[in-house]
Order: sequence, then C-alpha cells, then structure tokens
Amino acid sequence: MKDNKIMKLVVGAMLAALVYVSTSIIKIPSPTGGYTNLGDCFVLISGWILGPWWGGLASGIGSALTDLLSGYTHYVPGTFIIKGLDALVAAIVFKQMKKGIPAMVVSGIIGEIIMVLGYFGYASLILGKGLAAAASIPGNIIQGVIGIVAGTIIMKLIQKSGARFLFND
Repeated sequence: MKDNKIMKLVVGAMLAALVYVSTSIIKIPSPTGGYTNLGDCFVLISGWILGPWWGGLASGIGSALTDLLSGYTHYVPGTFIIKGLDALVAAIVFKQMKKGIPAMVVSGIIGEIIMVLGYFGYASLILGKGLAAAASIPGNIIQGVIGIVAGTIIMKLIQKSGARFLFND
C-alpha cells in the first residue's frame, strides 16, 4: 500500500512537471494569431494514469504553475480548479467506460468541455470580462481537440511500452 502511494506521488510529480513544460515551453502557432500548447494532452493523461484525485491534483498544480511563472497570476486559482476538474472528470469517465480508446475520446471530450466552459465562466464572471470572454472559446476548443488527439496517441504508446507499473489501480 505504501509503495503504491509513493509511486503515485512520484508519477504525479512527473506529470505535473510534464503539464508545466508542455504548456509553457511547447507552443504551436495557431491560425487565430495566438498559439496552442500540449498542456491539455498531459492534463488528460494525468487523469487517465493516476485516477481522479491524484490526476486532478497533478494537472491543477502543473497548469497553475504555468500561469504563476508566466505572469498570469490572476488566472492561477481558476486554472488550478478548471484543469483539476478537467482531469478528475476525465478520469472518472475513463474508468467507468473500461479504459479503451473510445473511453479516452469520450472522457477527453467531456474534460475539455469543462475546460472551455470553465475558462469562459472564470474570465466572464470572476475576471469581469463579460461576454468578451467568448473570444477565447475557439482557441480553447482547438487546444482541447489537440489535447484529446495527442493524449490518446501518447497514452496508447505508454500502454504499448510495457510500463504496466503506471497503471496499478
């Protein structure tokens, strides 16, 4: 039991770091003039591998650190909650659907809907941007789709690698 908790802590820290790096360093230019990143890919993978609580915590910490260290401190609390819920809900749906590719896609879609709506709600209500916050929806949808596709591919590669120790439920 104790070894399982230590393994989850170590893998959780690694995934929080991957969420941070893939969000803050790996930037993919988007047609809307901004950029997207692979952070959502590792947010989903965190939930799929670690389960709802550990995955949500790793995702929330890694994503919030990105905002904190990038100067977007006003987004830190919202990002922590939104990305944590993204991974938490995706993990629950993934487990309920028996963990195959369809489960990754469906749970990813549900998780990324939480992300898109969460950021819209946070920016419009908490940050006071009102309906102007809707301008971020298309970019967040693109980022979510990239996260689902890349996350599914990477997760299948991890599963095929023989790293079964990562998947001890």
